[in-house]
Amino acid sequence: MELNSYIATLIFGYVLVVARIGSATMFLPGFGEVQIPVRARLSFALVLCLALYPVVPVVDAAPDTPSAMFVLLAAEVTVGLWIGLTARVILSAMDFAGYQVGQVSGLANAFGPSLGSFEGATLVATILLVGTVALIFVTDTHHIILRGMMESYSVFPPGVIFAGDLAKQIVHAGSKSLYIGASIAAPFFVMGVILNLGMGLANRMMPQLPVFFVAASMLIGVGMFILSVAAPSMIHHWLEQFSSWFGLFRF
Repeated sequence: MELNSYIATLIFGYVLVVARIGSATMFLPGFGEVQIPVRARLSFALVLCLALYPVVPVVDAAPDTPSAMFVLLAAEVTVGLWIGLTARVILSAMDFAGYQVGQVSGLANAFGPSLGSFEGATLVATILLVGTVALIFVTDTHHIILRGMMESYSVFPPGVIFAGDLAKQIVHAGSKSLYIGASIAAPFFVMGVILNLGMGLANRMMPQLPVFFVAASMLIGVGMFILSVAAPSMIHHWLEQFSSWFGLFRF
């Protein structure tokens, strides 16, 4: 192989790695948070792709035509975006759980800051999202994320894209995320039913009782207590589900 062809192959191979892994890191939990400056995320993605380039399989030679290069790059970008967006969909389980906890316990606030969620969030959802992202790095789950991106080359070889499988899996991820969020928020559903049923019975027995003021304070107090006790288990359960998905690269 001539020197010019060898250098062109190296450069194109690196561009392919950036197309997949760089696209994924723009949306991955922890790596692609909107609070991180764009330049910092871009610099990290370029350095990460340079570090992983020697250990990932790429094309042996650059395509001869621009159209073939474009198709290959488009396939890699599609796979990378699918990895990042699917991981973000799974993270939205904590956002959904936070919404439900906030609504049931009376801690919902329409003016809560949006940190890591797709739209405005309640304060409980923000706490759960920030805590989950922090524990991704504390528990070394980000190592599983990096390994999963490397193993994606064995599932989706460069230039090969399975559009039907990608669509099916992201829909499966959405249903799995909804299930995880509902299972995490289940204790608060039980708490809400019991307390509201008790307040309803108390109101029937004592009509002069200001149920709204009593129930609101009880819901907030009990909700915060249960949240402080159950939050570690909630985040741990999500980390297990997320690690199992990235570890096997499938549900």
